[in-house]
Amino acid sequence: MGRVNALPTPDAPDPLAAFHALRTPEGAALLAELRDHDPARELATATRLRRGHPAGLVSAALGQARLRQRAVAKFGAEDAYRMFFTPNGVEQATRTSVAAYRAQRFAALGVRSVADLCCGIGGDAIALARAGIAVLAVDRDPLTAEVARANAAALGLEGLIEVRCADVTETDTAPYDAVFVDPARRGGRGRIFDPEAYSPPLSWATSAALKAPRAALKIAPGVPHEAIGPRAEAEWISDGGDVKEAVLWFGEGFTPGSFRATLLPAGATLTAPAPLPAPPVGPVGRYLHEPDGAVIRAHLVADIVDRCGGRLVDETIAYVTSDEPYASPYTTAYEITDELPFNMKKLKALLRERKVGVLTVKKRGSAVEPEELRRKMKLQGPNAVTVFLTRVAGAPTMLVGQPLKRP
Repeated sequence: MGRVNALPTPDAPDPLAAFHALRTPEGAALLAELRDHDPARELATATRLRRGHPAGLVSAALGQARLRQRAVAKFGAEDAYRMFFTPNGVEQATRTSVAAYRAQRFAALGVRSVADLCCGIGGDAIALARAGIAVLAVDRDPLTAEVARANAAALGLEGLIEVRCADVTETDTAPYDAVFVDPARRGGRGRIFDPEAYSPPLSWATSAALKAPRAALKIAPGVPHEAIGPRAEAEWISDGGDVKEAVLWFGEGFTPGSFRATLLPAGATLTAPAPLPAPPVGPVGRYLHEPDGAVIRAHLVADIVDRCGGRLVDETIAYVTSDEPYASPYTTAYEITDELPFNMKKLKALLRERKVGVLTVKKRGSAVEPEELRRKMKLQGPNAVTVFLTRVAGAPTMLVGQPLKRP
């Protein structure tokens, strides 16, 4: 995502020059020394390092060391400590597991070359190249493009990744099998929720996608369904239970108007050819099923209801209930032992009677904060339960239960 992403180098007014300094032997040695540094001791570390190195270089190295430590969660330690980052680049880059999944979808369709528009620091380009796909990576910001180029080299992928500093709206994508667009969704005031305020706007990205044989657009998972349009296959992806992004797929091999929820690392995918009808609503049964966030975002909860022969507990709440057990990779199942009207005193008495010392609190449709509830319960005992704060048929309700073990 093309942005002026200055490295945190207060002593070096030119962030591009500061970045080039990091790639000198002296800069590389500093980064190696700072790999495991403690941010809490940064002032003392900076004072010590400035005795033997230029102050600007030390500031740039410390900033880059902080970014690498943050990037481990997305890229893994092996890659993160070889790569280079900008603050926005760490924030906006695709998690490696998600990028690899998307690259494999392209590769499975025979895609051999991709124009990666708004490439940012190169996270998606790296995944595509590792899937054997040649990549043109384009970003309009000189520093960001230089970082992407350095990352391709650091990971030995420069033979498959060409980085170009250019305006993506002026890039000819005709020679490529596919297009991937990752518009910037952050501005000076934080996250951008209007797809037309993305940079470039979603309408431009969609137009570019429709000109290519195949294309993928990365968008925010909270995008309104009405903004998607009928020509895209829409997919929501979660990793480890957290929804990471939505992707709009276009072209041969994809199903226009369909919806998908994909759960990583398992790779399980739930699909529907079109929006599903509203599911039934009814009383709480013996079992409660909590759909994965990707299933909820993709509006596929009705599919779960149908599969388990159940119903919703409330027409506005994505909790599914059933009278018979149901196991699925797309849900977490609980056995419900108690259903109570919302009442703190009654819940406290029940937990005391059950000798509950460990309480997991989940909520949908409730303003109560889990930490506040736990504090008021004054828990004591060897047992554990899960409490759901929600609505049942419009009424504030507490459901108490235990998670079911997967078969």
